[in-house]
Amino acid sequence: MEESPSWEAWDSSGGWPAPRGARGGPSLSSILNGLPSAATLRYRGPGVLPWGALEEEEDGGSSTQTLIEAAQKELQEPHSSRELPWPMQARRAHRQRHARDQVAYGSGSRAARWAQLLQRSKEKTKEGLRTLQPWGWTLKKIGGQFGAGTESYFSLLRFLLLLNVLASVLTACMMLLPTWLEGAPPGPPGLGSSEPCGSYNPYQQGLVPFPTQLFNLFSGEGYLEWSPLFYGFYPARPRLAVTYLCSVFAGGLISLLLILRRSVSGLKQTLLAESGALTSYSHRVFSAWDFGLCGDVHVRLRQRIILYELQVELEEATVRRQAAVRTLGQHVRVWLVRVLVNLLVVALLGAAFYGIYWATGYTVELQGTSLVQQTPLLQLVVNYLPSIFISGVNFVLPPVFTLIAPLEGYTRSRQIVFILLRTVFLRLASLVVLLFSLWNQITCGGDAEAEECQTCGYNYEELPCWETRVGQEMYKLLLFDLLTSLAVMLLIQFPRKLLCGLCPGALGRLAGTQEFQVPDEVLGLIYSQTVVWVGSFFCPLLPLLNTAKFLLLFYLKKLTLFSICSPASRTFRASTVNFFFPLVLLLGLAVSAVPVLYSIFLIPPSKPCGPFRGQPSIWAQIPESISSLPQTTQNFLFFLGTQAFAVPLLLISSILMAYTVALANSYGRLVSELKRQIETEAQNKVFLAQRAVALSSTNGAL
Repeated sequence: MEESPSWEAWDSSGGWPAPRGARGGPSLSSILNGLPSAATLRYRGPGVLPWGALEEEEDGGSSTQTLIEAAQKELQEPHSSRELPWPMQARRAHRQRHARDQVAYGSGSRAARWAQLLQRSKEKTKEGLRTLQPWGWTLKKIGGQFGAGTESYFSLLRFLLLLNVLASVLTACMMLLPTWLEGAPPGPPGLGSSEPCGSYNPYQQGLVPFPTQLFNLFSGEGYLEWSPLFYGFYPARPRLAVTYLCSVFAGGLISLLLILRRSVSGLKQTLLAESGALTSYSHRVFSAWDFGLCGDVHVRLRQRIILYELQVELEEATVRRQAAVRTLGQHVRVWLVRVLVNLLVVALLGAAFYGIYWATGYTVELQGTSLVQQTPLLQLVVNYLPSIFISGVNFVLPPVFTLIAPLEGYTRSRQIVFILLRTVFLRLASLVVLLFSLWNQITCGGDAEAEECQTCGYNYEELPCWETRVGQEMYKLLLFDLLTSLAVMLLIQFPRKLLCGLCPGALGRLAGTQEFQVPDEVLGLIYSQTVVWVGSFFCPLLPLLNTAKFLLLFYLKKLTLFSICSPASRTFRASTVNFFFPLVLLLGLAVSAVPVLYSIFLIPPSKPCGPFRGQPSIWAQIPESISSLPQTTQNFLFFLGTQAFAVPLLLISSILMAYTVALANSYGRLVSELKRQIETEAQNKVFLAQRAVALSSTNGAL
């Protein structure tokens, strides 16, 4: 039997190759100088010898000795266990040996030991906070069974729950406690007030029947109108007015900082996921596994997560490959379809906005009719007419957007982004239209000289306490959104699941399996949170109500997911939505800040209710409170609003921004350079593999 040609290049001992003089063929230096990386100076500085020059001067034994010395030097250097290219057991033994050496010899300075203790305590604190996060195991289970996209919805729900809990704590500490610590608040001003804008009594006279009380519960009127739930209940006390306003600003600032922190972390994940060097299939296969997993359940969940990620990569690669081979006619047809789809979306949005504006204005006319005033049920329907119309539009149009999105020829992740953009524009713009209609009623269309607004500065006849009216609208929107979610689950999703299970034939196939629609569900959360941000000034306990709503919603959606829905047939990249969701939240926060700030600075507060009654504007209470402080404090606070403070602050901010941009550009160039080096290393490996195959074939021929 003939020997294999691959062994001919080795010596008789089967060890390292023989010296250069005993071997034929090209030298190692000539092979290394032929590498793609040898044509550039990226890996070599001035005065560096050519590749393989040292190998030609020394024999194989000295090369082996060099390798042994390098390995011993690596063992002696104080490397971290994570940085060593060793198996897990070897790393663990190295860490234990290093710890024993430190205890025995007391190596390291005191500052180094304190830094190490601080690092360990920081890691333990992070791990402890991570374990304190609610529903951690539930989210892992959802991600393994339904994909990371569905998991991102429940993660966002948990984040919004945290925001509402913090806002509720601020409300309790800065509104409710000051209200009751200074004495019980007085009741509403009676009808006998001598002031032209001072009479206001929301209480209903006589015996109130049960249907009317139920109506008051759903509309926020009657006994709820003069309660801590709404703005008008809080008395006109200077300290309470300041804490009331500061709590609103503090809640908005905390929400902004937490959302920015979450969006930055999502941006890092998006950049890593969309980098071509990190989303290859080899990275998913060889680097995505967690070797610290214990238990069959965790292993299976991790396998499913990797499966979903690979499925997303394959689907998007297929779409990109199809887009790359399109002809000119196909490109024209695709762009024509996209233009028509966007025109259809604009037409649907315009019709929805006009309907919301009409419903809001028509509600005021219907409330004045005698038939509506005599029928409590009809009065409840009329009061909820704007909320019903908004919820109906939000229920009908998002499925239409989801249906027409595949016609545009984008990848699944890009389709999700476009659906989210259209749906969030629909929901937030519908809320803006409602607020514009309320502003039109409060300010008489912006005409301060109108007959209805000339006496009190606002439409006192229709809205004696306009802040409470705005809070009631936000309260009804939040409550009706929860009722709509319950009705959809009980009247549509569960019967559809029963129909699909009991009728395996054509009727069951017509019902079809249900998938968890992440874009619609996420936009529902963002819409609810935007309503809370708008109404938290006019309805201080709205964050507390939203906390209870999100708690109930989490368990309802979890029940719906595991008992009704099936895994999505088409997945999408979770990193994209993890970055896009906080951006949409920031948009909702910006939209909610506009009406609140406009009300604080420009619209006169109600005369008979609220902590700012008697002031020309809500903000006027702040300068008045500052005037009661010591003169030094006043000078400092007023200095913060002068140009002498603003101009240096602007200059320093500009310098820091320019430095940050320059640093980011340098990091970007470094990352690009490292990517090119990775590509060159890959080319080196391909070149060496080709040379090895050529040498093997040459030796075989000899």
